[in-house]
Amino acid sequence: MVRTLIGLLLSASITFAPPDAHAQSAPLGAPWDSVGRVLGANGAANAGTVRYNIPRVDLRLRVGDVAVAPALALITWAAFGVMGTDTVVMGDVVTVWAELGTVLHEFADNGIEVMAVHNHLAGEVPRLTYVHYMGRGSAVALAAKVRNVIARTGAPMPVAARPPAPATIDTALLFGELGVSGRVNGDVAQLSFNFVPGGVILGGQPVPAPLAYASPINVQRVTARRVVATGDFTVPGAKVNGVLAALARAGITATAMHSHMVNEEPTLYYIHFWADGTLRDVARGLRLVVDAAR
Repeated sequence: MVRTLIGLLLSASITFAPPDAHAQSAPLGAPWDSVGRVLGANGAANAGTVRYNIPRVDLRLRVGDVAVAPALALITWAAFGVMGTDTVVMGDVVTVWAELGTVLHEFADNGIEVMAVHNHLAGEVPRLTYVHYMGRGSAVALAAKVRNVIARTGAPMPVAARPPAPATIDTALLFGELGVSGRVNGDVAQLSFNFVPGGVILGGQPVPAPLAYASPINVQRVTARRVVATGDFTVPGAKVNGVLAALARAGITATAMHSHMVNEEPTLYYIHFWADGTLRDVARGLRLVVDAAR
């Protein structure tokens, strides 16, 4: 049943645009509505997967003088899909230092594999650590285990429904420069790319891109003349130096480079970044990096 439902979703959805942090989707049917009830969030279908976002709206994060919106860099999430004949969940949990040890203990107690523990940003207050994970089993049982973990953080559950806010970002400029459409809600626009067209194999099974290796770019309006952007470029080793050089040339800071999976083929590198400037300058800089990643 699970496999059939995801197959139907795969045929109906082919984009890699990330769901907005507060988007409320239509009911997806069993088992996904049950998963949503367990996690306290509505799911969004994307390229054969179903994703649930739990934003850390409890945190007041700053990078320099910027108050970071939850949709920019504070989303705990869980995405479900099929690998071979197995239902799997992948995602990451946003933690502050006081939560990290308890979260790792809860992952171990629930039999969910931790794939990476690291930063995404640099100079943020409070300091964040992102824990990436993977589990196999039935969808609802996996959701209960993930909820046990997220409950060890301050992330509010259930996720409060919020009506969409009018866009404050010039999406025609942003999407036009980057050559791809995305989503926008209020001050934050979200786009996504796939720079691993050959796919990824993990444990002998293909991994759906939205579970683990899409490349998200999030842009937040700060003032009428200023935006910030963050996300990561997910690329194989041969592309790493080109992406890092393009970021430097564009005046965009690489804040981290690391793995999100273990023993995947090919080995992927996730290059996180922070951009700050006018929308046009940031968009043009990011386009240079997108071209290098391709």
